[in-house]
Amino acid sequence: MNKPGSLFFLIMICSGNLFAQQTDYQSQVIRYIIQYRDIAVKEMTLSHVPASITMAQGIFESSAGQSDLAKEANNHFGIKCHKEWTGDKMYKDDDKPHDCFRKYATVEESFHDHSSFLVERDRYKPLFQLKITDYRDWALGLKKAGYATNPAYAEKLIHTIETYQLYKLDRGDFGNLLVDSLKNIINGNTQPVLTKKVEAAGYHPGSHPVFMNNRLRVTMVREGDNLKQLSSLFQISERKLRKFNELTDDRLEKGQLVYLESKRRKAAVRTHLLEKGETLHHVAQKFGIKIRMLYKRNHIPAGQEPSPGRLLLLR
Repeated sequence: MNKPGSLFFLIMICSGNLFAQQTDYQSQVIRYIIQYRDIAVKEMTLSHVPASITMAQGIFESSAGQSDLAKEANNHFGIKCHKEWTGDKMYKDDDKPHDCFRKYATVEESFHDHSSFLVERDRYKPLFQLKITDYRDWALGLKKAGYATNPAYAEKLIHTIETYQLYKLDRGDFGNLLVDSLKNIINGNTQPVLTKKVEAAGYHPGSHPVFMNNRLRVTMVREGDNLKQLSSLFQISERKLRKFNELTDDRLEKGQLVYLESKRRKAAVRTHLLEKGETLHHVAQKFGIKIRMLYKRNHIPAGQEPSPGRLLLLR
């Protein structure tokens, strides 16, 4: 007589455990995106592999960084040794017993090798004729070229990209715009925070990409760039580039955003919680807003830097 009730109770426990597992995995995915999205965007500027594709593959191949291969070998893309690999190795059962996988010193090395792996192989060359924002055809093309044996590989990548709005990375939505969207997903609202569509423009392999951020043209500094080179490339005087980006000297760092026109008085979002290590210049560059407006809008004395944790008004 007690069996139906016991079975119902067991089903409820299993359902609860399954929900908890799903929720926990979603949290892991979100942490993974926040932790590695900047690396994926940098790789996109160097290789033309969409950041959304890189992130989706990393999430799927590494179980959001929780796989043994990711933890023990920093290998987030399941790349095997192949005959040309001379680096460290890790062996585990996969398609064959004791398969050889590449082992990296850092996760960033894994992301960079993933880009190189796609760029250097002829079978992936057709992908680089696609638009950088065409994540659907990129996913289908990867499956067609034989990146993975899973028949649903392309669909899984597309589902991940659309669930977590990773396409925003390909369109130049930087910084907390993506984080805010992820917070909405956690709360059950899948509508993007920033609905205005912004596209990458003027890009082809080997050149500098131009993104739109806060309705402004912006590029990203690559290894070896200097202000004189960017001035010549974009036909904008060094004086104007310094003024647009409120630079006090000519030093540039890899991955730094450089605006190609004067920043605005307001950002696309209302507020930003200042993170540890961030300066007002960092915030101004991230959101395309003039530094003087940050001082004025937040009543900060000239020359002072606010403490981490302060909520800044951006508009």
